[in-house]
Amino acid sequence: LRSRLGKCIIFGLKPAQVDEAGAILRVLAREWRELLAGSEGFLVGHVNNTRYIRYAESGRVNWAQNYAKYHDTAHRKEWEDLCTSKGNGMILRSIRTDFKFPMSWPDRVSVYHKLHSPPSNAVDSFTLDVLILSERHQRIVARCVEEIVVYNYQRGEKTSLQAFMLEQFGQTWRAQEEAKRENGTKASELLERVECLEKNSWNREGAVEDTGSS
Repeated sequence: LRSRLGKCIIFGLKPAQVDEAGAILRVLAREWRELLAGSEGFLVGHVNNTRYIRYAESGRVNWAQNYAKYHDTAHRKEWEDLCTSKGNGMILRSIRTDFKFPMSWPDRVSVYHKLHSPPSNAVDSFTLDVLILSERHQRIVARCVEEIVVYNYQRGEKTSLQAFMLEQFGQTWRAQEEAKRENGTKASELLERVECLEKNSWNREGAVEDTGSS
């Protein structure tokens, strides 16, 4: 959208259209994570900034810790233990990565996780979708899919998710769907505003570029 707005501005806009273009650019600068990740259902309220190595693993630990810190403090210890071998923990069964854009130093990334599907009762595994964003370029660097197994380290076997975790996952799934609707609508509205500027500048019938006066 930025490049499309740039084309409109270079072509020549009326003062009111310049104001509109500026307003859109401010939204893009302020809410680019929500528009990019949120429109796919990733919850961006708690940003996980990490550097370069083990992005998805670091983000997954932070994703679980967010339940302990923000969403379900009554079961803080159990959520924290998911990232350890003390009781019921998460084991990465498999991970698939699709690289989208080569990063170069200096840069930072934001890593977001979301549930791949709604939670169901008596499950001993779940799938997470991962989105890795470049802060410098404000675009997707990679997508991952993680298959997670819940493992009881004391008994040495797989175990089902606890009831309170299923409840929290259910709330998370509903929040993801709401974020997808809300941010998807916002992205569509911004696109319509950009298209309106295009149709009233370089893309209108008989349009002539404003080259300024000599």
